[in-house]
Amino acid sequence: MPRRAAMDPVSRLRYTPAMERKGKQGGQDRNADRDARLKAALKSNLARRKAQARARAEEAQQTPQQKDNPGNED
Repeated sequence: MPRRAAMDPVSRLRYTPAMERKGKQGGQDRNADRDARLKAALKSNLARRKAQARARAEEAQQTPQQKDNPGNED
């Protein structure tokens, strides 16, 4: 409050409403957007890691002969 009293009346009128709007609604919207982005990133990261783990498991199950000749062309 002391800073508000130190401002001239014109500056106080421009400054106060802008700060009040950002503090109440803007923060909640930004947090919701951020949470949605983080949730989507986490989901895609988990899917990518699972795919990598499956690929590694399949590679480990192949016999050495299959690794040398992946096409099995006769």
